[in-house]
Amino acid sequence: MITSTSPSWSAARLDYALATSRAQGRAALGLYLPVGYPTRTASLDALHLMAQAADVLELGIPHTEPVLDGPEIQHAVAQALDAGFRMHDLFTAATELTASTTAALLVMSYWAPIEQYSAMAFAHQLAAAGGAGVLIPDLPDSAAATWQKAARAAGLHTVPLIPTHAPDARLAAIGTSSSGMVYAPASPGRTGARRPLNRYLPRLVRRVRDATGLPVAVGSGISTPEQAAEVSTYADAVVVGSAVIRRMYAQAAAPAAAAAAVAADFADGVRRAHRPVA
Repeated sequence: MITSTSPSWSAARLDYALATSRAQGRAALGLYLPVGYPTRTASLDALHLMAQAADVLELGIPHTEPVLDGPEIQHAVAQALDAGFRMHDLFTAATELTASTTAALLVMSYWAPIEQYSAMAFAHQLAAAGGAGVLIPDLPDSAAATWQKAARAAGLHTVPLIPTHAPDARLAAIGTSSSGMVYAPASPGRTGARRPLNRYLPRLVRRVRDATGLPVAVGSGISTPEQAAEVSTYADAVVVGSAVIRRMYAQAAAPAAAAAAVAADFADGVRRAHRPVA
């Protein structure tokens, strides 16, 4: 797996979060929210409250073409953009959350916003603000070297999205160009799916972990605390996003309180599901 010659202190927060949850016999809980949804203020309030339940906060960068996301996240990022999101809002949120919480901070972004901002500038500013790493699900092969150079220079983890049907050789190659953890989808297709978990998911997690040598997070399809509890018994981390946004949308008069409530529900699910003794 790839590492920086000068790992950032912020990247170590992710390593610590995963090690701590592992020592407690459970998966880490990751919670996703687009920065700026539903407004700058409400978003930051929600993230501060979510951090009380989460081991990892995944900060989404709103993008005009969220082609890999389902309707909940598409709605949320559109509203954040309408509310005036700017990249500065991401760095401000990361700085405030780093100063006031112990949660590790990851960023989920499409490639276009990072490329437009400048990959090197983005990576250094994120690391300075406390970000541990970045997940870029649509990172093109032609841009991989550019991003990895920037990430290494800033000491950030590069977290890949694993293709569900990738052969072992492909997974091993992904592991050599990544660090921190890898991300496996619970369900194929766009985010926000509400369906039973794939019965082959435990096997996929084991195969990905063995091939990459990295902790495996499962997300994109975890819609209930019960599913989070089930996945927590074999994955290293469970990431929830659309379910948070659905609750916030349903309780639009108090979105931050809604985010806190759903975060507590999923935290309870993850923490009560201890791994079987090996």
